[in-house]
Amino acid sequence: MLHNKNAVIYGAGGSLGGAVAKALALAGARVFLTGRHLRSVQKVADDILAAGGNAEADVVDGFDEKAIHNHLEKVIQKGGRVDISFNAVGVDVIQNIPLVEMSMDDFVRPITLTMQTRFLTAKAAGRVMMEQRAGVIVSLTATPGGIGYPYTGGFAAACCALESFSTNLAAELGIYGIRVVNIRSGGSPDSAVFKSAIDGDPEKMGIILGKMQADTMLKKLPLMADIANTAVFLASDLAAAITGVTVDVTSGTTAGLNYRVMQ
Repeated sequence: MLHNKNAVIYGAGGSLGGAVAKALALAGARVFLTGRHLRSVQKVADDILAAGGNAEADVVDGFDEKAIHNHLEKVIQKGGRVDISFNAVGVDVIQNIPLVEMSMDDFVRPITLTMQTRFLTAKAAGRVMMEQRAGVIVSLTATPGGIGYPYTGGFAAACCALESFSTNLAAELGIYGIRVVNIRSGGSPDSAVFKSAIDGDPEKMGIILGKMQADTMLKKLPLMADIANTAVFLASDLAAAITGVTVDVTSGTTAGLNYRVMQ
């Protein structure tokens, strides 16, 4: 599906960034993996190479505009073009505190940081893709972007801001043949964040995951593979007419809470 496509992934050393990178590579893309720390990014690249894919790893700070630009220049020199851009850079978020008890800094910080890195990488990719008159910019949010979700702090506002940015960017870049789409995840229990929480307090997390699953229409949470496969589809020509929208991969949570429907 992505043969002869060049994909740049920011935050590729994380569990979800790595999963998307591997899925894009499996679909035939040449993936250029970046992150702040080479070791984790190189591990993903090595896994892709071992599976017969094409991958390169570089150190790039997703908050450094010059570093982002220089890396894209390197990608163009090696691959000729940039077809896909995906930002999975992680941002620390303080949650499980009522908004009325949260400090302004703790609320605003994840919004600011999320939009800074997404803006910088999308802006850089957009400029390159405008010259090509083609390309796909993919972003990722979560359930709070589509429904009221208590105790999620600034994370919910960051999701909403990113979804709005994605839509507006699509409106501006569409005339150049560039598509901009966002994926809304429901939280993958097999991701590193959830696995760490489960290892730390399996009993508590069992209750939390049970409630999250009960909120979904499918009565199950999306796995990282579900998010990665959606990214592959949206980046491919099969989704050539899809832009300016958020594709919901929350197993139905944001379409309406479903905890009252029991088997």
